[in-house]
Amino acid sequence: MSLKDKIKNNPKLKKLVHWMLIPSGEARPRLWVKWFVNPFIHKRGKGSKVRSRTRMDVLPFNQFQLGAGSTIEDFCTVNNGVGDVSIGENSLIGMGNVIIGPVRIGNNVIFAQNIVASGLNHEYRDVNQPIHAQKILVAPIVVEDDCWIAANSVITSGVTIGKHSVVAAGAVVTKDIPPYSVAVGNPARVIKRYDFELNDWVRV
Repeated sequence: MSLKDKIKNNPKLKKLVHWMLIPSGEARPRLWVKWFVNPFIHKRGKGSKVRSRTRMDVLPFNQFQLGAGSTIEDFCTVNNGVGDVSIGENSLIGMGNVIIGPVRIGNNVIFAQNIVASGLNHEYRDVNQPIHAQKILVAPIVVEDDCWIAANSVITSGVTIGKHSVVAAGAVVTKDIPPYSVAVGNPARVIKRYDFELNDWVRV
């Protein structure tokens, strides 16, 4: 049994380790984790940048990867507390985005401004318990290569956005978007697909 499994299977030890990594009731790791642990565990590709005003709530027990040539701009929050966060090469995470794992973003992806992509949900159905006391649900978000996610969009857990797709500004993506599509609205719906026989974008 690995050390990670031993910690997971021992509630007291898990609670102690969690407290050592993160102050109680918070999501941001302790400074010693940020300075002395994360740089040796998480992978950053050549030429990648995380701007100084980005909040990196990344912890050593889940992965964080940033590909070569990619940038995370100021005022973003990235959190891998409940799932891995992976960003491919030459991708841009614009200002003010919130990314909560599990999330996998491909290569050459553009996230504009003020986007929320959260692979986390809260259980709420037991009305005898406050929502914060109920279990956390996770389902991975996947944004494939060459996509453009426009400003103020929301991507909900469990969604896959196919290759070279566009999500319009303000869209709320609650279901998968096929490759080579344009999606708009709340909830988002596909209004165009690329037709490889016509070599053109066609309304659907």
